[in-house]
Amino acid sequence: MGFFSRIRRMISSQPPVEGGIEILAPISGELVPLEQVPDKVFAEKIVGDGIAIDPTGNQLVAPISGTLAKIFENNHAFSIESPQGIELLVHFGVGTVELGGKGFTRLKDEGSQVVAGEPVIALDLKAIKQDIPCVHTPVVVANMEDIGSMTQNSGRVSAGKDPIFIVTMQ
Repeated sequence: MGFFSRIRRMISSQPPVEGGIEILAPISGELVPLEQVPDKVFAEKIVGDGIAIDPTGNQLVAPISGTLAKIFENNHAFSIESPQGIELLVHFGVGTVELGGKGFTRLKDEGSQVVAGEPVIALDLKAIKQDIPCVHTPVVVANMEDIGSMTQNSGRVSAGKDPIFIVTMQ
C-alpha cells in the first residue's frame, strides 16, 4: 500500500510533509507498549508499528483527520487514511470480534471524512471488560514503509487531545 499512497500524494499535488505529524489518542487511558498486547498480530508488529492504550473511556475518536477507510462489521475496529498518506488501524481489545458487535455503537459511516478527535464508535467499557480477556487498544501505522521515524509517548492520555506518537514521512 505504501507505493500507492505515495503515488496518490504525487497525483493530488500534495506538497511533501515537513516535520512530525501527531497521532492523537483515540481513547482515554494509559499508554502501553504494543509488545504487551496479548495478541501475536499486534505484539509482533505484523500489522504495523504503534502503541496500545489501556482504556478508561467510552468512545473511540479519530486519531488524525482523514477518511474512514474501513469500519469493521462488529464495530470493534476502524482504519483511517490521512491526507498526508498515513494509514492507521485502531483496534479495541483482544477477542472483541467474538462479541459480534455487542457493546459497540457505530457513530460514523465508512468513507466519512472526520477531523481529529471526532467520535467514531461509542462503547460500553464496563460490559465489554466482562466478556473479553484484554481491553488494550492497539493503534498501529499499517504503512510503515512510508514512515521515516516514529516517536512514542508514555503516560496517561485523553482521547482526541494528547498525542500517542509522532511520525515523520519518508
